[in-house]
Amino acid sequence: MFDFNALSEFSRANCIAICAFLVPANLLFTIRTVVFTGLHRPQSQVRQAAVLACIPALVMVLHVWTWLMIGVVMAPTYILFWLASTCVCLNVWAIAHPKSMASLLKAVLLRLQKHLSLALINR
Repeated sequence: MFDFNALSEFSRANCIAICAFLVPANLLFTIRTVVFTGLHRPQSQVRQAAVLACIPALVMVLHVWTWLMIGVVMAPTYILFWLASTCVCLNVWAIAHPKSMASLLKAVLLRLQKHLSLALINR
């Protein structure tokens, strides 16, 4: 039978190593999904990238949950939970509404380009 207590103890005992892997993995995989969406890659590639990016995010949610189960309520638990939730939301958005995400990215990039060109002119 599956022993959830042993897995929870392993998660808490190796917290630094687990977070050292999961935080960059969440960021890199989610950025990959957002870039694929912004570049208008085929929906199958975006979906594959998003599903792959949700795996470390869900593992991080479970890891944080093991700390919350024993009553550890500190800033890192909330920060890590927020990071994982944000990554999951972005990936779901990329799957559900890729056109709206791509148009937002395009608007942000155009605005950034405008500000950068104005900053260079005003030098």
